[in-house]
Amino acid sequence: MPPSSDHIRATVEAYLTRYPSERDALTALFDVLAGEDDPTSRKTFPTHVTCSAIVIDDSSRVLHIQHNAMGKALAPGGHNEPGDQNLPGAALRELFEETGIPHNAVSPLPGFETVPVDIDVHGIAANLAKGEPAHQHVDFRWVFRLPAQHAVTLQTEEVSGYEWRSFDDSASPTVRAKLALLPRPTHF
Repeated sequence: MPPSSDHIRATVEAYLTRYPSERDALTALFDVLAGEDDPTSRKTFPTHVTCSAIVIDDSSRVLHIQHNAMGKALAPGGHNEPGDQNLPGAALRELFEETGIPHNAVSPLPGFETVPVDIDVHGIAANLAKGEPAHQHVDFRWVFRLPAQHAVTLQTEEVSGYEWRSFDDSASPTVRAKLALLPRPTHF
């Protein structure tokens, strides 16, 4: 059973206790949570929830993958599936599907077990081939530690490459800003 609107709302409220200035940016999410449609369904328009995994290795680098559809280096992630029980679980499933890194190879960064490090709202162009109008993704970005090296096995249908970037070179400006606030021990 997918995460409920109540679960998502509670997660957002916990997030906003850390980042209260972002409430207005999440208006579209609150609108979809007030509706009857499943906010995690890829068929809910004009806005639905997605989840990403921000994976930090023991050298304080962030995993990025080259998404074929977007043509960009992004964190592993995507749409929720009906079997996803919670939002971090959806991010971990996507991490495994796109990179082959299993959920038991990573652990949530302490303090971020139930609260994402970032929530981003971004527009998606219409895709007439899939019958999708232009819409918005509200991406819950969960941060995980990868304490030991692990082979990356790409899902070539969706992903064409990967790289590890420093915190300062993370693709997302909002993630980059939030990672800069974290303490920087020698090893996460």
